Amino acid sequence: MTDPAQVTYDYYQFGDQIIGAITSFFAGLIGEISFKEYPKMKDAEEDITVPKIYQHVLALVFAVKEINQNPKILPNVSLGFHIYDSYSDTRMTSLNTLKLLTCQSKMVSNFNCDKSKNLIAVIGGLTSEISLQMVNILEIHKVPQIAYCVSAPETNAKNPFFYRMVPNEALQYRGIVQLLLYFQWTWVGIVAGDYDLGEKFLRTLIPMLSQHGICTALIAKIPVVTYVVNVIELMLTLKPLYNSLTSSTIKAIIVNSDRKTVENLKWLLYMNSMSESISETSIGKVWIMTAHWEFSSLSLIRSFDINVFHGALSFAIQSNKMLVFPKFLQFQQPNSPRGDGFIKISWEQAFNCLFGNSLEKVESSDLCTGEEKLETLPGVFFEMSMTSQSYSVYNAVYAIAHALHRIYTSRTKLSEMLNRGRVDLPNLQPWQIHPFLASISFNNSAGDEVHFDENGELAAGLDIVNWVTFPNQSFLRVKVGKMDPLALPGRELSVNVETIAWHYSFNQVMPLAVCNDRCCPGYNKQKKEGEQFCCYDCVPCPIGKISDQKDMDDCFECPEDQYPSRNRDQCLPRTLNFLSFSEPLGITFVFLALSCSLGTSLVLGIFVKNHDTPIVKANNRALSYSLLVALLLCFLCSLLFIGRPQPVTCCLRQTAFAIIFSMAISCVLAKTMTVVLAFMATKPGSQLRKWTGRRLTNSVLCCSFIQAMICFLWLCTSPPFPDLDTHSLSKEIIVQCNEGSVVMFYCALGYLGCLAMVSFTVAFLARKLPSSFNEAKFITFSMVVFCSVWFSFIPAYLSTKGKYMVAMEIFSILASGAGLTAFIFFPKCYIIVLKPDLNRKEQLMRRNK
Repeated sequence: MTDPAQVTYDYYQFGDQIIGAITSFFAGLIGEISFKEYPKMKDAEEDITVPKIYQHVLALVFAVKEINQNPKILPNVSLGFHIYDSYSDTRMTSLNTLKLLTCQSKMVSNFNCDKSKNLIAVIGGLTSEISLQMVNILEIHKVPQIAYCVSAPETNAKNPFFYRMVPNEALQYRGIVQLLLYFQWTWVGIVAGDYDLGEKFLRTLIPMLSQHGICTALIAKIPVVTYVVNVIELMLTLKPLYNSLTSSTIKAIIVNSDRKTVENLKWLLYMNSMSESISETSIGKVWIMTAHWEFSSLSLIRSFDINVFHGALSFAIQSNKMLVFPKFLQFQQPNSPRGDGFIKISWEQAFNCLFGNSLEKVESSDLCTGEEKLETLPGVFFEMSMTSQSYSVYNAVYAIAHALHRIYTSRTKLSEMLNRGRVDLPNLQPWQIHPFLASISFNNSAGDEVHFDENGELAAGLDIVNWVTFPNQSFLRVKVGKMDPLALPGRELSVNVETIAWHYSFNQVMPLAVCNDRCCPGYNKQKKEGEQFCCYDCVPCPIGKISDQKDMDDCFECPEDQYPSRNRDQCLPRTLNFLSFSEPLGITFVFLALSCSLGTSLVLGIFVKNHDTPIVKANNRALSYSLLVALLLCFLCSLLFIGRPQPVTCCLRQTAFAIIFSMAISCVLAKTMTVVLAFMATKPGSQLRKWTGRRLTNSVLCCSFIQAMICFLWLCTSPPFPDLDTHSLSKEIIVQCNEGSVVMFYCALGYLGCLAMVSFTVAFLARKLPSSFNEAKFITFSMVVFCSVWFSFIPAYLSTKGKYMVAMEIFSILASGAGLTAFIFFPKCYIIVLKPDLNRKEQLMRRNK
């Protein structure tokens, strides 16, 4: 073999410094190599291209043209370029990379036979495989390479001469996770190529999804086809995969959309839909595409229906509007001989026509006129606005130009080095541009700041989400948000998905990308045994707990001042429970207490007015007055139990009640004892007569004093205080008086009960003593009422809560006090007021006899 294979397509422009480039314009369906003859390319008619990628070539040409016309960058120095294609094949990538390093016509390893070709740096490639193949060759010659691939090539060691115009792909993975979390899509599928790049994608993304609670329900690996003859075999192989994609309940599918994977996915969807005579253009999925795909299509599959990707969400590399670039594209003419070996084949395959010299016989309707307009092409074949990948190529040219500019403008240092024979400006070496590229930072013509980080990656913006739709075979791309242009690796990515302008048709396919229906508020998730953690049952919240959002892992209790709603989906404010003066029950008790007090006051007034009558003097007039005053205070002390508890009222409630009622019961006991002693003292020589006077009255004060001492000790040790009971009632908070010392509380009540029982017993034994004004019988009836009321009070008090418990105590106070007043004093008032003739001493003496 004396001559290497000749490469048909390249684009060369002379300049003082040459920028090399490797594109991926051809699809790379390369046939097998025969070792019996020299390698050769296929005929032009057999080439399969991606017409849209021709814009990458034009973006480089446009950038070089701008720089050469700009007197502020590289004055008196012209830039040229030499562009080859990789054919998406490692062999052709290696061959054409070596061609960049040698000469145009021949390839001689390790020799540069073309002195006019001053290669200074190389731009490429589009994929990590192509970039890696270029790295292996360029690093040997220390030629800087600026790639625009989304995924960094996996090299054994960091290559200092390798730069990338794309931020770290880890940002994209975090963006995918945040996008899924925003829409709460936790049941997703993943489609990736069945080769190294796809494996790396799965290896990185799946653990991140699991870490954030997202389940991977389907992993589809798309085999990569290299030869056209394997297409039918590929369809048979991918048939089960097609069935799993279309029949699966998964609504959101993440696609690692490098060119190989997406093109084979298109084949998969198109061929299987055609074989099944499916006319629908959607399979009911939302595709989440990574930034590899530029929505381009092979010329071979121009008839494929890509509306299946309608409504897809895609990440994209940073781009900006270049207002002059569309005008530059409009002046492109395929008939202009400018050394562009790509334009004719691109024109033919984009417009589906042929130039006259392409075939011996062509139909007139299939002839290319050269007057076709690029702006009439659908977006999948060509775009007039600069794409994100073309923008990366454009920035790469500017990065090289600015690095060269710094070298040429450092005149002082360079002159010193030139005088020492160390640098020859016309023969600038590629490795000399490396330190300037590593520290480059500049603004391109679009105003974007461009600089590389310490890893050789572009620390620039990343467009987070594109909304893709295909009206009339074109697409609309809606930019959503950008990462901080100065973000360094490791800085968190913020996906601003709230600003997406949702299209009506996209809303129709908004998926419920979950394993099962979401749990409504009022329910919580319960894991299903034997299934992934994203699959769960929904169970109602237990009593006393709520869940106020969908898909909550656990229910929670409401704050103490709130209670669960009936559906257990929200917390409602709890009302305060206490017996208020303004409510009907409180008003009723106030009226009864005042009425009883008025009645008792009236009785006291009648007794005072008739204090010299026999009926008033009988059974110790002082005790009668003391009893009436005590009963009056009992009725009034019931008002302390009404209203919101306060520190003072809490201290006075039970203590005042205990002391006053002790005094009342002591008076009743003393009056009973007076009757008994009066009859016993009539016996001759009885010593009991002396107890019927003041001494008996003093005993009342003694009994009351004991209760007062108990209450005083209670207030000094652990007094009652206002308290909130948040547990007894579910919807209300009981505002109550905490008794403080329960022992002292029951001591006071116990002492009062003992007095009552003693008084009842004595009155019961003395009930049959004869006398006109004998009170024993009436005292017995009053004590029966008193004891009945308070014995009934105990179970009622213990079985009620809140204000009704207080109401029971008020009722017992009023009822027992009214019983004492009615049975003891009303008969006497009846005689005093209505039967005054019976209120005589003779009547008393006659009854005694």
